[in-house]
Amino acid sequence: MELTRLPILKPALKSRYPQLAVFIVMLAGYIFAILAGFIGTPVGSRNFSIVFVWIAWWAILILVAVPFFGRGWCAVCPIPLPGEWLQRGAVLNPPDKKPKWLNLRWPKFLRNIWLQNISFLLLALFSSVLLTTPNITAIILAAMLFAAIGLSMVFERRSFCRYLCPVGGFIGLYSQTAPIELRIKEKQVCVVCDGKPCYNGSQTGYGCPWDVFPGGLRKNTYCGLCMECIRTCPHDNIAINLRPFSADLAKPSARIDEAFKAFIMLASAMIYAGVLLGPWGALKDAAYNVGTSAWLIYAIIFLAIIFAVLPGFFALGILKTKSALPLKQRFASFATALIPLGLMFWVAFSLSFVLTNASYILASLSDPLGLGWNLFGTASTAWKPMLTSILAPAQTLALVGGLIWSARTAQKAANEIKSSSIPVITFCFIVTLVMLWLLL
Repeated sequence: MELTRLPILKPALKSRYPQLAVFIVMLAGYIFAILAGFIGTPVGSRNFSIVFVWIAWWAILILVAVPFFGRGWCAVCPIPLPGEWLQRGAVLNPPDKKPKWLNLRWPKFLRNIWLQNISFLLLALFSSVLLTTPNITAIILAAMLFAAIGLSMVFERRSFCRYLCPVGGFIGLYSQTAPIELRIKEKQVCVVCDGKPCYNGSQTGYGCPWDVFPGGLRKNTYCGLCMECIRTCPHDNIAINLRPFSADLAKPSARIDEAFKAFIMLASAMIYAGVLLGPWGALKDAAYNVGTSAWLIYAIIFLAIIFAVLPGFFALGILKTKSALPLKQRFASFATALIPLGLMFWVAFSLSFVLTNASYILASLSDPLGLGWNLFGTASTAWKPMLTSILAPAQTLALVGGLIWSARTAQKAANEIKSSSIPVITFCFIVTLVMLWLLL
């Protein structure tokens, strides 16, 4: 179903003003979160930077935005804005033909998501401190903003978003499961189009900030839904479509960087469940005491699970399957099956984390800096877990649903590469049991 046929939606997407209004609100909130982290209370549960970034925003992202809108967050993310405005020399008007800054191409050997994988892992290793210490959260938020600005001054387009942003890599992986896509309508129209303004830009808009040619777009992973191609296409040949869930996963990936992203996200959700929700005090102490020998052991185990234990067992399983393809290609293709399961792991974990801490949102809304304000009369709201009676059934449903979803994806991948899906389904079943144990 083509959503851009709707008479209200299409003009809204063509105009930059609605998106700009959202951008400004988001940027103001982002800057306030940075300031709150630096000048507000050091008590994480009372500070806007912790509560609204790691509870409110995280809940919206994991439970709504990514599963249903894919890259929708990237369409309104404020992080690339200042750098992009400086890069173009304009806020709304198309940029001059002569670049304002260096405008270099991103190095060819880094045109993958390994840097995104590494940046996410760095945040994950320090997540226990990041989730509880406002000034650390403020430093990370400010660092991401200035990194995006700096890269915009050196490289063309949104290099930070495409190749470095840890959140972008996360969203890109799971956006493949979402029922929203941006695609061309007719391939032949793109073939004969002169100048390819959707990619190169024109007087009506910018070239694709994500360095993607819409005519070759096959999956959501690298499209940031910025809507510029819709504005610049002279033939009205680009549409936003409603489609079945996980349509992109019908054809498995053959990229190792994407395969390991699936393992990183799957394992991180399991480790977070153990550290943040589990009863093991020693594990919590090791994760929180950054720089100690206990934390170093924790970091080594964390990385070993991600890069050796889970991929090792996964590879051993598919090693015994019969296929004409080399192990590396089978590994990458079958790793596609882990994407739905990983998403549901994050949903199940986030349900517990968010519902346990959601009551802090009301208090922080009235007193965002923890300075004794009571703007909306909710500053004295007491902490209380929410919806505790439905939490365990909802988590179980998410995990079982994810297992079934991944099993179906594994079967499609097996049919594509002419192999057996049984080892992959068995692997998914075992890790699901482990996640159930960690959560329940």
